[in-house]
Amino acid sequence: MRNISKIIIHCSATPEGRHHTVKDIDRWHRDRGFAQIGYHWVVYLDGSIHPGRNENIAGAHTVGHNSDSIGVCYIGGVDSNMNAKDTRTENQKIALRNLVNELLKKYPNATVHGHNEFAAKACPSFNVKTEL
Repeated sequence: MRNISKIIIHCSATPEGRHHTVKDIDRWHRDRGFAQIGYHWVVYLDGSIHPGRNENIAGAHTVGHNSDSIGVCYIGGVDSNMNAKDTRTENQKIALRNLVNELLKKYPNATVHGHNEFAAKACPSFNVKTEL
């Protein structure tokens, strides 16, 4: 078991309302040279939560922080012009909150962060500190 100290929230940087799956993200990440999807969990537009990379395996989602973190991604995060936007559906907001709470039970010493805290990106397109 890895020592998890962070839960890092991401967006897929896909246009608002456009459905994508774990399989899609896995393909995108493999095309970039990853062994498999870099995120451990993905939240679809309908709020359903889907496993990605096994939690026992270090992620590929935040440079310099993969070995001790869990990567969570929600589908969306940009508008039709690819500008950062909080596109989370109500179901995604609820699911993200519930998933983070479950992960904090499993990893009680972990802290919750947005990807933008570790990289010069807008991802996840909302303020994790005030909302989660």
